[in-house]
Amino acid sequence: MNESVRATIRIALVALILIGAFWVLSPFLAALMFAAILCLSTWPLFAWVETRVKGRTTLAALLTTLILAVAVLLPMAYLAATVADGVAQLLTLLRPWFESSDHAPPPWLAGLPLVGEPLDTYWRKLAGSQAELTNLGKQLFEPSRKLLTSAAALIGQGLLQLTLVVFIAFFFYRDGRALTAHLAHLTEKVGGELGARMLVLARSTIMGVMIGIVGTAAAQALLALIGFLIAGVPAPLLLAGAVFFLSMVPVGPPLIWGGAAWWLYSQGETGMAIFMLIWGVAVISSVDNFLKPILISRTASLPILLIALGVFGGVLAFGFVGIFLGPVILALALTLISNWSAAKA
Repeated sequence: MNESVRATIRIALVALILIGAFWVLSPFLAALMFAAILCLSTWPLFAWVETRVKGRTTLAALLTTLILAVAVLLPMAYLAATVADGVAQLLTLLRPWFESSDHAPPPWLAGLPLVGEPLDTYWRKLAGSQAELTNLGKQLFEPSRKLLTSAAALIGQGLLQLTLVVFIAFFFYRDGRALTAHLAHLTEKVGGELGARMLVLARSTIMGVMIGIVGTAAAQALLALIGFLIAGVPAPLLLAGAVFFLSMVPVGPPLIWGGAAWWLYSQGETGMAIFMLIWGVAVISSVDNFLKPILISRTASLPILLIALGVFGGVLAFGFVGIFLGPVILALALTLISNWSAAKA
């Protein structure tokens, strides 16, 4: 057997091993990537904990992982349980309405300023054809049920994914320095000086985007929680959690605090409804306009369209963790391509 045949066989074996490894790890690819991004973003916390335990890396990794579990898994578990229970109750309430023959508008609708009377009139006009409306309600119930159930399932899936992410994070913290050294050596060996520079750029981009997106989301959620507590809106923690995740989508938080204001108005709390609208516009949503650019501008400008596409595409590709993973991947790709093009020029 000549040397060229042996080389071909070796290459084929290596390729098969790499394909097999990718195949085995593919179900955990999203969790692995997000765990790496999460560990990179929270590495200063790990380093601080490590100094407090006198350099015992394994203990520091365990304590940091426990901090992540408390900060991420407990709120997520509460959100998943609350949403699952809420969806079940909502479906119980919706079924009779969808299948009812009486679809008169709610009494408070006509009382809405400016739009109340036209909406009430139009609703009553539609309700005049009872047979068609009842049939339409029965047809709409099943898609509505599937949509609500899918939303609850996505959050439940997110809890499982985040549990796996936190578990993987322990090993990334513990062996992070060795993994970083191997990655730096491999990148420099494959890409030379440009590869090493791109690795440093990737790290700064990931840090900037994660701090910008997650930091802004946390600030909006905290301010929303304060507003919900002041206004007396029910389930304030659940609504604040929804604001946290929807803050990564343009026009996401107004869906929550706007709905809360609507609920307050329907309950006769006009003053609190006005407060909720003012608080939402002037405080909750305004944070996104100045805090996110400040946090992200340290690395690169991230277009709103890129964030939106990253969130929706990330959810479709990776599930719940794609909310965070998608924007980071797109921002990283954009930054690396731009800098690589500038370097080639």
